[in-house]
Amino acid sequence: MKMWTVAAALLFVSAVGFAQTDQTAAPTARKSCDDLKAEISKKLDAKGVVNYTLDAVDKGKEGDGKVVGTCDGGTKSLVYSRGAAPASKPAPDTKK
Repeated sequence: MKMWTVAAALLFVSAVGFAQTDQTAAPTARKSCDDLKAEISKKLDAKGVVNYTLDAVDKGKEGDGKVVGTCDGGTKSLVYSRGAAPASKPAPDTKK
């Protein structure tokens, strides 16, 4: 009977020690929005995706796009939108 009690106690202690070790693992490093944007762009380009935009916006202000990641410690969301980026207007010609 003592043998079973000792075996159970050893098993319990090792399981508790394993759980504590697992919980104290180092947290993942903060990923910058530029780094995450580059990684996702690379994957999309490799799949042949064209005419898309990836924008880093504040969390909760994602709009109509699809959230494809979070960055800056979870404070910003990376939003994917289909279609070309809005074209910027050409500068007016001031030469006469």
